[in-house]
Amino acid sequence: MTSPPSSRLLLLPIPRCCWAAGGGARAPAGSSSTVRLGSLGGKRRRRLRGAVVAMAAAGADFDARVARIASTIRVIPDFPKPGIMFQDITTMLLNPEAFRDTIDLFVERYKDKGITVIAGVEARGFIFGPTIALALNAKFVPLRKPKKLPGEVISEEYSLEYGTDKMEMHVGAVEPNDRAVVVDDLIATGGTLCAAVKLIATSAAWSGSSLAAIACWGRGC
Repeated sequence: MTSPPSSRLLLLPIPRCCWAAGGGARAPAGSSSTVRLGSLGGKRRRRLRGAVVAMAAAGADFDARVARIASTIRVIPDFPKPGIMFQDITTMLLNPEAFRDTIDLFVERYKDKGITVIAGVEARGFIFGPTIALALNAKFVPLRKPKKLPGEVISEEYSLEYGTDKMEMHVGAVEPNDRAVVVDDLIATGGTLCAAVKLIATSAAWSGSSLAAIACWGRGC
């Protein structure tokens, strides 16, 4: 067992703000009451971000594999703009052992949970999601930016630091009896992750968790 790296955490539990109020998702026993993400001000969003990191640190399965994965992730300063410390997972993908460790840790967390849907957030959630879905014998559902999916879609709007954006999913991709997990590569502010969970929660009976390969302590990632 090794201690977690200071800015990289595996297997994030779902932020409590993301339980959908009246949206069909049911929080497991012991989870807190719902808070709508859209109602959160900047200070409460920052508190949420800190809470997510603390929850991850408490619940993640840290072992030698985590240290190996962390050692392969490259940090690029001032990309894509000054002040950003970009967490580059492409160097991890070049290391088959670390890539396999990442997938294995995700699969081990959910192999006996009856998961039927792995939903991947565009675009790097598409790297991990399909492989995890196959290992769990679950279907993979892409969550995409607006006007990227053909046919009928449902959408969820979420706030950015400056403005808003939307995430879309095919109608019927997730069914009422599904149990879903959302996968992405990184969580910084939590806005995209919460939007993804709320989108899934409009259809799934249970959307009770989320996964990310990296969590950042502050805004600079």
